[in-house]
Formats: sequence, structure tokens, C-alpha cells
Amino acid sequence: MKDLVASAERRPMPGETLHGTGFAEFLGGKGVNQAIAAARMGARTAIVGTIGSDRYGEEFVELLTGDGVDVSRIVRHPSLGTGVGLPLVLPDGGNSIIIVSRANAAITPADVEAAADVLAASRVLSVQLELPIEASAVALQLAAAAGVTTILTPAPVGPIDVRLMADVDILVPNEVEAAALTGLDCDDETQVPVIARKLADEWDLRGCVVTLGARGAFVVDRSSGAEVWVSPHLVRAVDTVGAGDAFCGSLAASLASGADLVAAVRLANAAGALSTTVNGAAVSAPVRAAALALLEPDSL
Repeated sequence: MKDLVASAERRPMPGETLHGTGFAEFLGGKGVNQAIAAARMGARTAIVGTIGSDRYGEEFVELLTGDGVDVSRIVRHPSLGTGVGLPLVLPDGGNSIIIVSRANAAITPADVEAAADVLAASRVLSVQLELPIEASAVALQLAAAAGVTTILTPAPVGPIDVRLMADVDILVPNEVEAAALTGLDCDDETQVPVIARKLADEWDLRGCVVTLGARGAFVVDRSSGAEVWVSPHLVRAVDTVGAGDAFCGSLAASLASGADLVAAVRLANAAGALSTTVNGAAVSAPVRAAALALLEPDSL
């Protein structure tokens, strides 16, 4: 999605017109952000999706190919425009976002089936909920049938569709999404492990990772029995848009390289933190060396 980002001192009240403090345009959208994050972490990456036959769509192709992402399975819709996002960023870097899907919502199961060879040849598939459920379900089914590790980011948040969950290995909700899915409060850190276990057990997942922004993340890995708090990194955040996607793209890349879930989350946590130090979404994803340097300063 093309992000049209406004900055303001606060969110407007209902019916209020508020002067903003800044405006910028960035290329984003969860799928694009995650694909670029994975590529920058060293993974061979392809993306399946739909864009408009417009200027924004061409910008996306240029961005993705510039980072080495395979765009051969992107469908160009002849009449619907490329999706747009409307983030509002506050002085502390926090954000809220409205998305208008347009061409994003036009991808069909047949479009996904046309990319079956790419999906089956992958090591990890990362899916989110900005695309129609029917198309996402087909992608997960094809990948799971080929033994591919599957990740679902339940955003934009809503009730989880049972058609998806049978083929999901790892669920990665943020604190808002985790609370919405369980009815439990992530503000109470004693409840976070309960939430992660509940989601992992309810859907019979390999693992669940609850991301908590500046508070780090909590990992439940049912395949190893590990339950681990991953500490946050102290950085100067200027824009949190795309941080969760940088996390998920890095997570996918690390798992594809053979890392276990806890190790992959540690590196993803560093990548997500670094992304908050740069304005924009896709462009804020760090390269692997930078994430490793933040994770272990003496590792390079």
C-alpha cells in the first residue's frame, strides 16, 4: 500500500479539524514491508499480491526489485487502484492507520494457485489479513501441503477465520491483536504468557509470539517447550509504522535460514527496534548486519 503519512501532536476529536505538523509519502503495506524486511535480512524472497495499473503500482515494482524481491507473481489489476494506507504519527512515534484496500482486495484464489510453484519451493510463508481470506487460505494450504513453515500476522485485527488456522504454524500478534483475540489484557505483563499459551493451545500451533513494542516480546515454542521473554532494545524511536512488519519479515528470514524460533525472535526483535529509528515503513527495514550488531555488538 502507498502510505500517505500525516504527523500531528495528537489525534483529532470527532468532528475536529486539526493542523498537522508534517506530511510524507512512503511505500508500505504489510506484505511489501515484510518482503523487503526478509530480503534485507538475506533471504531469497518472492511476493504474491495485486497492485493497480497506476503510478503507485509502478513505484512498488521498482522498490521491490531494488531490494531483490521476485515480483513475477504480482498481478496488475486493470481498473482498481493500488491500495493506500493513511497513518497518523504522534510525537512519541506511536501511530494509528486507516487502510483502503482497492486492488489488494481483488486478489483471487486462482491468482494464488498460479503461484503454487513458488509457494511450494519456499521454506517459510508469511501471511497477514490485508488480503481476502479466501486467497490467504489457499496460500496457507498450498504451503502447508509442501511442508513450508507458515506464519500468520493477524492484522488488521478481527476474529480469526478457522479456514486459515489449520495451516498456520506460528501466530505473531501484537499486544492489541493478542488482547482482541483472547479478551485478556497485555498491559498486565503477568497475563502475556497466559495469552501466548492460550493462542498456541487453542489453535494447536507450533508457536506463538506476542510482540509488545518497547516492552519486547514473549515466545511460546511448543515444539521445544521453550517459553521466553525477549528483552527490548533501547533506541530513539521516531516512527513505529512498519516495525511489526520488519519484525515479521526478519522472523521469516531467520526461520528460513534454519534458526530456531527463540533465536529467530531475538534477531527479529532487534530488526523491529531498528526500524523505529527511521521514518517510513518499507524503507525502514534494516539489513542483517545492522540487526546483528544491535543484538550482539561484538558479533561482527
